[in-house]
Amino acid sequence: MITAVSKGWRVFATGFCFSLFGLGALLLTFLVFPLMTFTAKDHQDRAKRVQRIIQKTFLLFCLIMKYTGAINFRITGAEKLKEDRSCLILANHPSLIDYVLIASQLPQCDCLVKSAIWHNPFMKGIVKAAGYIPNNSPDDLFSRCGERLGDGNVLLIFPEGTRTTPNERSVLQRGASQIAVRTQTDIRIVHITVTPSFLTKEKKWYQVPDTRPFFHVQVKGKIVASEFTDCDVAEATLARRLNKTLASALFPNTDNSKHQHST
Repeated sequence: MITAVSKGWRVFATGFCFSLFGLGALLLTFLVFPLMTFTAKDHQDRAKRVQRIIQKTFLLFCLIMKYTGAINFRITGAEKLKEDRSCLILANHPSLIDYVLIASQLPQCDCLVKSAIWHNPFMKGIVKAAGYIPNNSPDDLFSRCGERLGDGNVLLIFPEGTRTTPNERSVLQRGASQIAVRTQTDIRIVHITVTPSFLTKEKKWYQVPDTRPFFHVQVKGKIVASEFTDCDVAEATLARRLNKTLASALFPNTDNSKHQHST
């Protein structure tokens, strides 16, 4: 009986939180962010202001999810993220709110965003105002990423490209490795665990588990650029080698032979 009541409350709390997220996103898109156009010095200044607002609102959203009982979470090593400059942040992707949890700790955070997000009515205004980079324009993708990193920005990428399906092999796309190799940029590793699994790709938001989900975001060490720099080796080969290293770092408790690497 207690479990059923707790589960019912978490369904309500989750629905409430996501409704609040949607309303907040619309408010930011149509009221707050347009004001930035008139007060910011240029596009870059506007994007950084928007990203600071995103950080504060995402942190508030995470705390609301926690204190309503929808989830619990802990972020270990967040101070490392705040110190990073000109750095790629690569993370595994077990749930819908991974980006929100990480961005809530970063006053400045560019993000490589899949095309579906640019068509989401609640998110497209946010990603556009924040100056995020769409991953559907390969012709200038590397140069745009290089420009942001050259300005001292951090760039968040989920190398899997989509949320992990529990108990299935994860596929690391090679785009993140290619960006790192071509721009010669250090990589900060972030590992996320969700126990029990929640907000996965194949389940709806209201399909909550019997116990309260716990999100643990662990900010780990860096893979420095010098570790994947070799003038005598082709970039494609270096990217393949780096992908193997990333598989070990992003999935530390699994047999990496089970993780496929896209070609």
